[in-house]
Amino acid sequence: MEFWKLLVLFLSAFFGGASIFLVKSDKSQLLKLILSFSGAYLFAITVLHLIPEAYHDHHHDIGIFILIGFLLQVFLEQFSEGVEHGHIHKHNEAQVFPYGIMISLCLHAFLEGMPLAKDHHNALIFGISLHHIPAAFALASILLQNKFTPPRILIFISVFAIMAPLGFYVSYGMSTGSIGNVEEYFSRIMGIVIGIFLHISTTILFESSVDHKVNKRKMVAVLCGISIALIGYFLSGSGTGHTH
Repeated sequence: MEFWKLLVLFLSAFFGGASIFLVKSDKSQLLKLILSFSGAYLFAITVLHLIPEAYHDHHHDIGIFILIGFLLQVFLEQFSEGVEHGHIHKHNEAQVFPYGIMISLCLHAFLEGMPLAKDHHNALIFGISLHHIPAAFALASILLQNKFTPPRILIFISVFAIMAPLGFYVSYGMSTGSIGNVEEYFSRIMGIVIGIFLHISTTILFESSVDHKVNKRKMVAVLCGISIALIGYFLSGSGTGHTH
């Protein structure tokens, strides 16, 4: 297992949340561009790599699990309030811990880390890490609004940041058989993760613009995200008919 994957996943989320103490001006436009880029990148990686490989594993019912994952993300957002999209909502002035947001966001991050167990999914680390920066920032903003102290905010951000590496570790154990005898279900679990990726990436692309209109800067961010995914796709040999 490569330690650098775990480190990148953790640090991107941790520093994304910790940056709430450094930002003195409104950076919402920059966060939206990062979201658009990562959403387009995740969508392209899902279509180019994850979906073909899921069906290549000869599970004819994989589409059912993709739908389950899609609906699971719809359910999670009833509690997370769209924080995984970088949405920041005003909360109570009193110190009230947002349990629903924290739990659903951690579960979301845990599941996002699962596809990274396979070496040829290294391209996903970049997209997921970028995606977790505004999500962690939004979570830290909510905790700050609820009057939590900086040390406690950093603790909760650390819990969120460790979820994706934990998902990576558990998924790695499943794929190798070292954690339980569930290797035969690994592809179905990936189907659920694919459904989550499809929902989160398309929601980012459509909801991060006013009236769903794409301005020039967002279009450039989206095209860059898709272009980088395509470059990686062809460089890996996938676009020439080679298999992993």
